[in-house]
Amino acid sequence: MDNFIAHTDGTREEMLKEINKASVEDLFIQLPVKLNDFRLANPLSEMETQKRIKSISKKNKTEYISFLGGGVYDKFIPAAVGYVAQRFEFLTAYTPYQPEISQGTLQIIYEYQTMISRMTGMDIANASMYDGASACAEAVLMAHRIARSKKNKALVSLNLNPEYIEVIKTYAWAKGIELEWFENIPDDVSEYFCVLLQNPDFYGEIIQLSKLDTILIVCANLSSLSVLKPPYEADIVVGDIQPLGIAQNFGGPHAGFMACKDVYMRQMPGRLVGRTVDADGNQAFTLTIQTREQHIKREKATSNICSNQSLIALSATLYLSLVGEAGFRKTGILSANYAHKLSKILANKGIKTLNKNFFNEFVIEVNNADEFLSRLRKQNILGGVKLDATRILVCTTEMNTEEDLQAYADAI
Repeated sequence: MDNFIAHTDGTREEMLKEINKASVEDLFIQLPVKLNDFRLANPLSEMETQKRIKSISKKNKTEYISFLGGGVYDKFIPAAVGYVAQRFEFLTAYTPYQPEISQGTLQIIYEYQTMISRMTGMDIANASMYDGASACAEAVLMAHRIARSKKNKALVSLNLNPEYIEVIKTYAWAKGIELEWFENIPDDVSEYFCVLLQNPDFYGEIIQLSKLDTILIVCANLSSLSVLKPPYEADIVVGDIQPLGIAQNFGGPHAGFMACKDVYMRQMPGRLVGRTVDADGNQAFTLTIQTREQHIKREKATSNICSNQSLIALSATLYLSLVGEAGFRKTGILSANYAHKLSKILANKGIKTLNKNFFNEFVIEVNNADEFLSRLRKQNILGGVKLDATRILVCTTEMNTEEDLQAYADAI
């Protein structure tokens, strides 16, 4: 019960020392002393409030051409996705612990798991994770359990999404796992219980995968799997499902996915939905494996993940159902074609692409990244994600057009 005892004075002092604060009160110094001095306007009616909010919202600039990527992508979402996902049968369906009143939700999760398994080439997928970052971190812990603590070092790619790296560091620190980093996989990986890499990596480069003498975890871009072969060489495949019909929404909410070889199923965190038959012989769906601490003895739980992102997984399932296999492949082909065309257009302008092999994201080198992006922004173009003073990560999706590519080139 130690984890549920309130902090002692000694614990508080240790925490304050870590963040260079003298007292708890110092945490609140930045708050205004007078909370009532807001100079609020006179109250408005509902109708007046709506008009006021609309007038303010018109100040937002929304008509930008986007070339942003790096984990959040501008994708076409069929209108039916939002309509169906917001039906009250899904929005108000109670937790899937009670299958008798949540058959629709359970069936959707089951179909989602099937789709993720097919896309990744893995035997089984769970009901979804919180996001791509936590999915990567949970995969490292999963690999550590599989190794049964015989090894304590994980090898992680430096070309992984930087946000994912920070989350992995936190998980590994809490578990006492040693992390080592690589740019190129060494020939001998036998001293590590797992190797984690991203494909295509954060900078867009496509990695040639091969079987390793340890557990291989691949963080995959699901959009790329519309044209690239699944990572069959992997033991665990994780990532974010935002490209599958999830709006950007200022960066959230997202959901992660996790899939693996069948032999590792019982070490997978979270939930799995299975299909069976009821007493009358009719098809039925139910939670088949629940490895979190609420359901089993805490020391045997694989993770403390408390839920799955059911509504996000629902949207992804609807998206894939609506666009279909051919449509999904077409979005990937368009995204890749636009990226390679833009790279060639920029090369003609004297701007170098640093990638050799890429899907729909690539890194360009410029003299001044801030100045370059500012010039594009003045033309209502979001030119990419700044990596450092001279490098920019550029991304295209099916939402771009030939005219967008030319506008990018003209603006520079």
